[in-house]
Amino acid sequence: MSSDPTARTPGAGAGETPDKARDRLLALLDAHGIAYQRADHPPVYTCDEARRESFGLPGAETKNLFFCDGKGRRHFLVSVRPETRVDLKALGSLLGAGGLRFASGARLARHLGLEAGSVTLLGVVNDVDGAVEVVVDEALWREDALQCHPLVNTSTLVIGREGLERLFAVTGHTPTVLAVPARADG
Repeated sequence: MSSDPTARTPGAGAGETPDKARDRLLALLDAHGIAYQRADHPPVYTCDEARRESFGLPGAETKNLFFCDGKGRRHFLVSVRPETRVDLKALGSLLGAGGLRFASGARLARHLGLEAGSVTLLGVVNDVDGAVEVVVDEALWREDALQCHPLVNTSTLVIGREGLERLFAVTGHTPTVLAVPARADG
């Protein structure tokens, strides 16, 4: 691994511990002047657990999901509000991706260097091949700041939208911002 903190190399899953992946991400944010607020906490695996552990942090809470199309050729990192139940069929239609489904843990590790429970918009730093398309719900994107895991589920960062835009530019990702369709309850 390069000692250059701005280098984007695959993180956890490529021989790097989750804590080292987090530290590499923080160095990247610092190197590009991307401000963040950090809170450490016990591991969280659900939005409800995260809400309990990060109580009082500013910024909008996020739920991040990793999908692939029916043929496994396109991959999507989708960020919505925690209460949103995504309508996969409708979202797939909007994205031109038939058969949208949750991607496997192996795909998550291969493309974003992440484990289940750690899915985050910040995972784009590990997508060095540009294989993952980022989708953010437009209502969420209007928020001034978002809460994101820094590649591990034992910390939460609050990053302003402008900082996220800068990070996406650094990693070569242009987010698709749209009204992510939600399933009706019931």
